Amino acid sequence: MPAESIPSSLLPADGRFGCGPSKIRDEQLDHLLRHRDILGTSHRQAPVKDLVGRVRAGLADLLRAPEGYEIVLGNGGSTAFWDAATHSLIERRSQNLVFGEFGQKFASAASAPFLEAPDVRKAVAGSRSEPAAVAGVDVYAWPHNETSTGVMAPVTRVTGDPGALTVIDGTSAAGGIDFDAAECDVYYFAPQKNLASDGGLWFALFSPAALERVERIAASDRYIPEFLSLKNAVDNSRLNQTLNTPALSTLLLLEAQLDWLNASGGLSFAAARTLESSSALYDWAESVEYAAPFVADPAHRSQVVVTIDFDDTIDASAVASALRANGIVDTEPYRKLGRNQLRVATFAAIDPADVRALIGAIEHVVNAGS
Repeated sequence: MPAESIPSSLLPADGRFGCGPSKIRDEQLDHLLRHRDILGTSHRQAPVKDLVGRVRAGLADLLRAPEGYEIVLGNGGSTAFWDAATHSLIERRSQNLVFGEFGQKFASAASAPFLEAPDVRKAVAGSRSEPAAVAGVDVYAWPHNETSTGVMAPVTRVTGDPGALTVIDGTSAAGGIDFDAAECDVYYFAPQKNLASDGGLWFALFSPAALERVERIAASDRYIPEFLSLKNAVDNSRLNQTLNTPALSTLLLLEAQLDWLNASGGLSFAAARTLESSSALYDWAESVEYAAPFVADPAHRSQVVVTIDFDDTIDASAVASALRANGIVDTEPYRKLGRNQLRVATFAAIDPADVRALIGAIEHVVNAGS
């Protein structure tokens, strides 16, 4: 299928639909420029510490942090947090739900030699596995949303095991999918999805039980590398700092996004926006003969990462290439999934009107190639 010229009337105002890094709004860049005097200054001095404090407060507001919960941050992204959680949160054994790439990576990290082998519950791609109470498990872990497959899971405590921690990977869900924070003990994420920032930091909402677990493991004889110590992260976060120099641009972009989301109505506003965008795509895919949602069960479908399968008569990679040639970028499927599909982010920063325009552009490309 040749790269088709799409009429300008069908093009979205902003053609960024990538699942990470995500679209960053112009207003965030303006905020970064207004505060560029912070860049290159000491992270142990008031201007940067105050910035960290504002971000922590903004996240607590957005996530509706229950009494006693704390926002913790640390250097690195979700990969660093998986290793930190393995060293500092899991006492003996975890149960890991695997229905995509992120869940699998945490399960691999939890297979550490100083822990019992995790109870790994895998699902067929495009569906999700479910948690169940198991004796000896002290951490139940799964992603709120799988960026690789477009599968979403509820955030709810595992019944029958009150002493265990519920640890949720919120990376592609945080700031775009509504949930009750009281239903988990740790909700962790990197900020480059709905929160429209850059890399270099992880953030997490910790319950009192999770904070107590961190303290108890840190006081044990377990070897914990300093960089992977969640106690270090908690102690530094309470001082509005990180162990090593934080990514200041990431913090400033995140601050601007939090200000916008919270001023607009918080998590309910963001969730309504992403639901509007994702529903438009799912409804369209179900209305045409040549496409269908990859995730068959509507209850499992993500509202922030939409995966659409195409009929064998349509080359989805050629559609993505034609879109890219017209400035609509990053609709390619997850590289390891190997399906004839498009993957579209519907994060909070993405305008639902642009998603509707994308649908028209896809139809134009498909019809031109017929």
